[in-house]
Amino acid sequence: MRISRLSSAGIALAALVLAGCASGDAAPDGSTEPAASDDGLSGELTIFAAASLTAAFDELAVEFEALHPGVDVQPITYDGSSTLATQIEEGAPVDVFASADEANMQRVVDAGLAADPQAFATNTLVLVVPAGNPGGVEGLEDLADPDLTVVLCAPEVPCGAASERLLEAAGVTAAIDSAEQNVTAVLTKVATGEADAGLVYVTDAATTDDVETVETEGADAVVNTYPLVALDDAANPDAAAAFVEFVRSDEGQAVLAELGFGAP
Repeated sequence: MRISRLSSAGIALAALVLAGCASGDAAPDGSTEPAASDDGLSGELTIFAAASLTAAFDELAVEFEALHPGVDVQPITYDGSSTLATQIEEGAPVDVFASADEANMQRVVDAGLAADPQAFATNTLVLVVPAGNPGGVEGLEDLADPDLTVVLCAPEVPCGAASERLLEAAGVTAAIDSAEQNVTAVLTKVATGEADAGLVYVTDAATTDDVETVETEGADAVVNTYPLVALDDAANPDAAAAFVEFVRSDEGQAVLAELGFGAP
């Protein structure tokens, strides 16, 4: 079975004082925090991001606020990219939109709400099962078994469209029991044992010990490119543009790479 587990006293005192001053930018874990920028950015920043970006953008938001202390990143709205695109089309006040695919970003561009989105990451799918693999799933072909409970993303969301491409290439017609509106819902159902198998992004599979991954042939050929953009009517356009730039910077790319995302 092809399964892997996704873990002198005066001088000394002076030296200590100097060392403490010199290390003022060091984080508690010993890493170096970014130096705050005196660029005048301030105000609230509202971000919509694909569900698969939750861990990454939570960390990126913290680092961005450390770099720009005047900016207050609001709690990020995470959901399926298609759901977020619809909300933006309907007038939701958003400064930055990050999608898990180019198709849903194009909807926002075609609606005249944004221009020139920038790619910042890539991702691929992996087959996941509950810890212990109670259904005995060995590969994509098992998703056709009607005796298994199979959960996938709905086709209109990026992970669902990618799942369709992957299964079509494999010649598999999945016996789908539930189609979810975002990848987090798929992962949750598999992790809790509500489903025997599902397809999620490799980055999501790495966030929990409650699932195991199964070798997924052909997954490397089905790649989702993630774009982000500052909306044309952003209430905080300067901060929005700075966040987009930060995500695509070396610092931002390092955060994404650490969490398993590929380069754009």
